[in-house]
Amino acid sequence: MTQDTVIKAENLGLTFETNDGPVRALTDVNLEINKGDFVSFIGPSGCGKTTFLRVIAALETPTSGEITVNGMTPDAARQARAYGYVFQAAGLYPWRTIAGNIRLPLEIMGYAKADQAERVERVLELVDLDGFGEKYPWQLSGGMQQRASIARALAFDADILLMDEPFGALDEIVRDRLNEELLSLWARTEKTIGFVTHSIPEAVYLSTKIVVMSPRPGRITDVIDSPLPKERPLDIRDSAEFIEIAHRVREGLRAGHGDDV
Repeated sequence: MTQDTVIKAENLGLTFETNDGPVRALTDVNLEINKGDFVSFIGPSGCGKTTFLRVIAALETPTSGEITVNGMTPDAARQARAYGYVFQAAGLYPWRTIAGNIRLPLEIMGYAKADQAERVERVLELVDLDGFGEKYPWQLSGGMQQRASIARALAFDADILLMDEPFGALDEIVRDRLNEELLSLWARTEKTIGFVTHSIPEAVYLSTKIVVMSPRPGRITDVIDSPLPKERPLDIRDSAEFIEIAHRVREGLRAGHGDDV
C-alpha cells in the first residue's frame, strides 16, 4: 500500500446467510483508492455497490479477504472518525432545526458547544445553506435537505466522504446543480469521496475513477481512470472525451450482464 492509498481491498468477499441459503453479495473485489480521489461505483441494482460502501464504513463485515481504511480496519477507522456517510435519504430529524441536525453527531462525539457552533456555521456556508440553520427540514426543498445531510457528514471534518446515491430521488435539474456543487465542494475540501450511483452521466461527470460492477455476485468488471480535467463545466458532457468514457462504462455494464449466469 502506497503512502497515498486511503482504502485498499484485497480479494474481498461477503456472503450473507439467509433462510434460502447463502447469498454472495461481493466476490474477489480488489481495489485501491488514493487520497483525494473521487471514485464512483456504478452497476445494476443488487450488484454490491452499497454493500461495498457499507464494508468501508464498518456497517457490514466481509467474510473473506481484507480491507483497510487509512491503514486500519474499517472499525478502527470508524472509531478514529475517518469518514462521514451520506445515505440515499437525507434522514433529517423533523423536530430538530437544520443546525440542530448538523450538530447532532458533534453532540454525540462530545465536542464543546462553542466548537459545535463554529463547525455548524462553517459547513452551512460550505454547502450554500448559510441563513437556513434555524429552518426545519420540512421548510426546505429535497435538494436543500440533501445538502444539509452532506453538511452533517462534513461537520467533524473527516478526510473521507462516503455517499450512497444521495441524488437519486431528485429531478434532473436539481441533480445537475448538486453535481456541480459537489465538485466544487470536493475541490475546496480535497476530501476522498466514494460515491454510489446508477447514472452513467453522473459517474462520468463527477469522478476521477469509475468502478464498474457486475450483477450478483458483485465483482469489479472495469476500473476507469478519467482523463477529464478537474474543472468540469456541465457542458463537458457534450464533449467527445466524455461520450467515449460513458461508452466504455456502458460496455462494461453490458459485459457484466453477459457474464451473469
